[in-house]
Amino acid sequence: WDAVELPSQFMENWLYDEPTLYGFAKHYETGEPLPKDMFEKLKLQKTYGAGMMACRQLYFGQMDLELHSNFDAAAHKDGGESIFDVQRRVAEKYSPYNMPLDEDRFLCAFSHIFAGGYAAGYYSYKWAEVMSADAFGAFEEVGLDNEEEVKRVGKLFRDTVLSLGGGIAPGEVFRMFRGRDPSPEALLRHNGLA
Repeated sequence: WDAVELPSQFMENWLYDEPTLYGFAKHYETGEPLPKDMFEKLKLQKTYGAGMMACRQLYFGQMDLELHSNFDAAAHKDGGESIFDVQRRVAEKYSPYNMPLDEDRFLCAFSHIFAGGYAAGYYSYKWAEVMSADAFGAFEEVGLDNEEEVKRVGKLFRDTVLSLGGGIAPGEVFRMFRGRDPSPEALLRHNGLA
């Protein structure tokens, strides 16, 4: 899953680089560039509510793992937890400010973890976010305005992350690109949380 999500999430980072965005952000008829105030709003929206959104994703990922790893549906018949008890227990840790109502049946429609191919894998959205921000950090470190270095890092990204994809374990591919394990520092910085 990390290999699927990392490249798409990685590409989103370029939208916040002004020269990159203005290379294509033009009106389709007039060719007029995106107004600067709109670009500033675009940058601001990225960090708005980022902490709550992170908690939401961690909540979904942990709930998915709990339901697929620890939940015992048969035990519920004998007085054990229901899936909704699990939902409330996990919510207490990750989103105590937004507890599910007793009538909440969100889990019945959470198709990502029950019908969408992400069973016990929803965490990979957040993990791919960590990896993609850290991968983009490699470009930031050489300077996004340093065309030669961006090309060099871009070639390495192409030859590792994009070329090897899911053919090699994602952690190994990432280490081939970055020379180390992923770090959450870039994600925290990009989201205004560090």
